[in-house]
Amino acid sequence: QVQVQESGGGLVQSGGSLRLSCVASGRIINIYTMRWFRQAPGQQRELIATITDGGDTYYLDAIKGRSTISTDNAKNTIYLQMNNLKPEETAKYYCNADIQARIDGSSIVKGYWGQGTQVTVSS
Repeated sequence: QVQVQESGGGLVQSGGSLRLSCVASGRIINIYTMRWFRQAPGQQRELIATITDGGDTYYLDAIKGRSTISTDNAKNTIYLQMNNLKPEETAKYYCNADIQARIDGSSIVKGYWGQGTQVTVSS
C-alpha cells in the first residue's frame, strides 16, 4: 500500500513563512507528478502548485513569486516553501501524487491524497 503524509503546517503571522513537506511511502515504482492543493472551510479545493518527475513546475498566479515547489527524489518527498503569507491563505493544505505502485505482482498508476496539514495565517 502507498501512503502520503503532509507535515509542516501551523500558525504563522502575516508576512511570515512556512515550509510544508509531503512524504510518499510504500511499494512505489515511479512517482510522476506531485501537487499541492489548499481548501478553506466552505470553499472548494484549489490546485496551487505542481511538479513533474522531469522538473516542470506550475504555480497558481496568486502564489507565483512567493512560493517554491521542489522535490527530493531519493526521499520521495515534495516541499512547498511559502513566503510572505497572507491571512486569506489560511486553509488546509493537501498533497496529491500520481504514483505507480506494486500490487500483488502487478502495478497501477493512481492519485494518492494525504490527510492535509493546517496552515493558519494571523493578521
